Amino acid sequence: MTSTIERRDGPAPQRSGRIRWHWGYVLVPVVVAFAVFWVWALFFASKEAVNKIDDRSWAARAEGICTTAQAQRLDLADYREVDGDPALLAERGALVDRSTDLVERMLDEVVAVTPTDEKGRAIVPQWEADYRTYLADRRDFAETLRAGRDEPFRETALEGIPIGEKLATFAGDNEMPSCAPPIDLTN
Repeated sequence: MTSTIERRDGPAPQRSGRIRWHWGYVLVPVVVAFAVFWVWALFFASKEAVNKIDDRSWAARAEGICTTAQAQRLDLADYREVDGDPALLAERGALVDRSTDLVERMLDEVVAVTPTDEKGRAIVPQWEADYRTYLADRRDFAETLRAGRDEPFRETALEGIPIGEKLATFAGDNEMPSCAPPIDLTN
C-alpha cells in the first residue's frame, strides 16, 4: 500500500489581515491597562499600612507592656506531652487559664490609655473587641481540656480570617509585635 502526497505549487493560502488586526484592538488596551496598573501600584499607591495609627508613643507604650507580659507568659511554658491523660489535660487547662489571665491583664493595661489620634481612637476599640473574642476562645479551649478532651485550639474566624491573624496584623502594622496573640496553643 502506498500513499500519495499531493503537492501544491502555488503560494500558501493567507489568512485575512483583517482578523489579526481586530485582535490588536482588544490586546493593545489590555496590555496598556496592565502596564498602567503596575506603574501605579509600584510607584504611586500608598505604602502606608491600613491599620497603622499615628500615635507612635501609644504603640511604643503598648509594645513595652506586651513585651513584659510575653516574658511572664513564657515562664509558664510546659513542654510535657499530654497523651490524653485526664489529669494532665486538666492541668494544661489550668495553665491555659493562667496564661490567658496574663494576656488579659496585658490587654487591659494597653487599652487603659486611649491613642491621641483620631484613627487610633477609632480602630483600637475594634482591636480590643477582637482580642477579647480571642481570649474567650482561649477560655473555651481551657474548658475543653478540663473536660478531658484533647482537641486542637479553634479560634473564631471573622470574614473567613482567623481572628488571631487580624490581631497579629494590627500589632505588626503598629510595630508592636509582642502584642500579637500568643501562638502557644496552635501546636
